[in-house]
Amino acid sequence: MRHTKTVVLCLSSALALAACGKSENAEVSRTLKGVNVIDESNLNDIMLSAADPNEAVTYFQRTAGENPDRIDVQRGLATSLIRAKRATEGAVVWKRVTEHSEATHEDRMSYADALIRTGDWDRAEAVLDDVPPTIETFQRYKLEAVVADSNKEWKKADSFYETAIGLTTKPGGVLNNWGYSKLSRGDYREAERLFGEAITYDPTLFTAKNNMVLARAAQKNYTLPLIQVTQIERAQLLHTMALAAIKQGNTNEGKDLLEQAIEAHPRHFEAAVRSLKKLDG
Repeated sequence: MRHTKTVVLCLSSALALAACGKSENAEVSRTLKGVNVIDESNLNDIMLSAADPNEAVTYFQRTAGENPDRIDVQRGLATSLIRAKRATEGAVVWKRVTEHSEATHEDRMSYADALIRTGDWDRAEAVLDDVPPTIETFQRYKLEAVVADSNKEWKKADSFYETAIGLTTKPGGVLNNWGYSKLSRGDYREAERLFGEAITYDPTLFTAKNNMVLARAAQKNYTLPLIQVTQIERAQLLHTMALAAIKQGNTNEGKDLLEQAIEAHPRHFEAAVRSLKKLDG
């Protein structure tokens, strides 16, 4: 009997220790899970801002597969696809995000943005129309402006561009878009001014520099503007201006600009050499 009591006592102690161990393990698991959520959140931010876009896509695809119901992961995947210039896939994922119970108006505007990138203007406009007019954000007016542009509703586009510019501290991209709109309408002087303003906000915006050269060339002004450029950018801008001059029938100016572009480039400028050979031929 005494032996039995001893065995029971030992078993009780073992069970108590096991229960204690399970409790501790559960507590550790909960703690680690909390840490993992924090770490994962930080990692998501890093992948969206610093990682290579295609690496970010791979990361979010894997994470979305493990957590299909998490809207933040789906947003990360959609954003990464757009960054990787995979707009068609991005639009599909953004659509899925907008159908989530926790979707916001910002998500719907991101979906509209993805649709614009794929050229689906009608659906983009329909998605924007579903966003309440009380949502007055920079993204809203930027998208409304380009949609109005596509419909050739110039007054609406100008109004939306102007409003968007007033809602951001970094209007370089919007000013470039507005300038391109003016360029397409044939208002070359105003386009040149807007491109110049875009560059003052973002001196690295090469698209605006290139567009500014096109606006000047359209006015038969074949001199580069006084803007900050690298040696390679200078060569590329001279090449753009040369092609514009040739297209307008000003062959001599174009040939001279091509020669300047070849000379300005720090390495072999194959595109300009090819253009010059074609012109001589």
